[in-house]
This record gives sequence, C-alpha cells and structure tokens, in this order.
Amino acid sequence: MADGTFEAIQKVLVAQLSLDAADIKLESDIADDLGADSLDAVELIMSLEDEFGVTIEAADAEGLKTVGDVVSLIDSLKA
Repeated sequence: MADGTFEAIQKVLVAQLSLDAADIKLESDIADDLGADSLDAVELIMSLEDEFGVTIEAADAEGLKTVGDVVSLIDSLKA
C-alpha cells in the first residue's frame, strides 16, 4: 500500500469534507467516522477519479467502507 496514495486520498477528503488530516486514518469509516453522506460519496468518487486518472465502477464504489478500502482500490486500479 503506497503512502503517497493514502496522502493524496487524505488531501481529497480534507478538501471534500472539511476535515483535519490528523483525523483521517486508514481504518476510518468514511460514513460513520468522517461523516460522508451519499452525495459526499459520489463527489468523493469523482474527485478520486480526477486525482488518480482512474475509473471507479459503481460496484467497486459500493464496497468502499474505510479509507483503507479506498487506498487498496486506487492502488489496484493504478497497477
């Protein structure tokens, strides 16, 4: 798992959800811990696609619960 991927995702989450970077951990639940609602999730997926130049399928997006899940998915799509 690339540290750079986590840091880039962390920056997107900070910008998208107005969070403090220190509050975002790999095990953070995107909805429960970070407070993202369904609209936030859609905007987050679009931002991540732009940031990393990947396409995230709806089926993959539905399985994303934690920040670590997002990092793993992005790393697998970049490979």
